[in-house]
Amino acid sequence: MPVAPEVAFAVSQTTGETRRRWDRFIRHQHLVDASVPAKGVRTFTRARVGPSMVSEYVSYRPPTSVGMTMVDGPWFFASFGGGWRFTPETRDGTAGCLATWKYTYAVRPAWLRRIAEPIGQWLLGREIHARIEAWAGGCVDPEVLRTLES
Repeated sequence: MPVAPEVAFAVSQTTGETRRRWDRFIRHQHLVDASVPAKGVRTFTRARVGPSMVSEYVSYRPPTSVGMTMVDGPWFFASFGGGWRFTPETRDGTAGCLATWKYTYAVRPAWLRRIAEPIGQWLLGREIHARIEAWAGGCVDPEVLRTLES
């Protein structure tokens, strides 16, 4: 991304209308037990396609990384977690950042994993790629960037 890691990280952590402007994955999202994100804070997220999840920040290190793990979620996830990392990078003489998003999960029941996890890889992979593209758009959207200034 041709933006500083600070901007990339800040966009990734937007909430409310600003978040929904770029993040097509979510229908609703809010912090559960705090007014600002931090390690140990929980977030409620309802996906665009229906399922809800309560996740907890297991790391929060602006502007370089953030990690979360599922506390409560859809019946079909035994576990779910993710992390986003933002590192400075220059490409073709343009300063910016490299964003790396990683997700891990396990399906339940265990006997269904051999079938369900490859299907989940495909489905979640499509959603995650679309979400990254949408986030990239948010990083250069003047309206999203304007909310970061306030």
